Amino acid sequence: MTIALHDDRTDMADGDDLSLDELFERLERMPVPEGYKVEIVEGIVYMSPQRPNHWDLIFEISSQLDARYARKRIKSDVRIDFPGHQNGFASDVTVLREGVAITPSARYRHEDVEFVAEVISKGTGANDYGPKNRAYAAAGVPVYLIVDPYAGRCHVYTQPKDVGYGSQLTIDFGIDIDLTDTVVGITLTTDAFARD
Repeated sequence: MTIALHDDRTDMADGDDLSLDELFERLERMPVPEGYKVEIVEGIVYMSPQRPNHWDLIFEISSQLDARYARKRIKSDVRIDFPGHQNGFASDVTVLREGVAITPSARYRHEDVEFVAEVISKGTGANDYGPKNRAYAAAGVPVYLIVDPYAGRCHVYTQPKDVGYGSQLTIDFGIDIDLTDTVVGITLTTDAFARD
């Protein structure tokens, strides 16, 4: 296996013959810099530095969700495997349905995800809009939220289908995101969302 770093992306050559679990096992033995998030999107390893505003946005979303969900249902940066070729995501914010248990392999199942939020990072934003969007839709995730601090906008995707989401709404920072008619059942405020 060969690893090549490209900005926020790491290519693992000869990784196609390895399972997703084997790829993650190899990654666990490697020195990942502190403060970096690691995930595999379509067989490519991405390492993204966590900036202060990135974390602030994740915390803001999680705090608002905490008013609606039991804390144990809200996860951040926890590996969940999604449909498609070697997709092991560590989503910024994930909400699991009630009563979910960890699998024998100590992971959660994508079938148990009700909501995902991704905060755009410069080097990996294309994943959030592209392959991850398709994988979340194929998994049947009812609500997918992209928070883009570079554009100062949020994108809400609902009505998942095999090839993507049937509905998309774009909302500028400062405008509330009404999710009351979705499984999330609350309105998220974006007044505290800061731009990069």
